[in-house]
This record gives sequence, C-alpha cells and structure tokens, in this order.
Amino acid sequence: MNIMVVDDEQDITLLFKQKFRREIRHKKLEFSFVFSAEDALNALKDQENDLILILADINMPGMNGLELLKIIKENYPEIKVFMVTAYGDDYNYQTAIEYGADDYLTKPIKFEHLKERISKLL
Repeated sequence: MNIMVVDDEQDITLLFKQKFRREIRHKKLEFSFVFSAEDALNALKDQENDLILILADINMPGMNGLELLKIIKENYPEIKVFMVTAYGDDYNYQTAIEYGADDYLTKPIKFEHLKERISKLL
C-alpha cells in the first residue's frame, strides 16, 4: 500500500519511518513524503495511481490541508484522505467532513490507532 504524508514539518519523515519500520521492511506499506500541499498536487500528477492513502496536515503555509483535501476529492475520489491536525477544533472537523475526509486525527498521532485505520483499508 502506497501512502503519501503531507506535512510542512520535515521531522515527520523520521517519525513515520520509525513507527512503521516493520511494515516498511516487510513491504506492506510504502511511504512518500512531501512538505507542502502544492508539492502533493504535483506528486499526484506524476503518480501511477497506485496511491491508496494521503495523510495531510491541516495547518501548512500556502495552501492548507483542507484546500488540498477538496482538490483531491474532486480530482482523485478513489484516494482515501486522513486529515491530521494539532488543533482539534469543530470548524476544521466539520469542514474536513464536508470536503470528504475519510478520517480525522489529532496530534500527537496515536500510531496504534493509525495502524488500525490503515489496516482496514488493506
């Protein structure tokens, strides 16, 4: 399963590689990392449609994750999108659901919960 993580905090790369090292080593999951919504859209254009899931931070400079979610769901409805935020406010939650988010997670990410949600997609 191919997963794209979209977050402007680059240290998220190491964190995901540590938390999912077993799944990566056994080739159950493959991660790609981009650091802005614009980079995510460019990567989607270049993808071979094997992308199953996008984990997108909401608060990023430039285009935010909610705007990204709306574009993804309009152009790539088959891709699941989990929104991730440090701010679990009602506005972001309601907007994410309205735009078609498949899940909504708050930081710090509970990786066991995330693994369960990902396994349901397999």
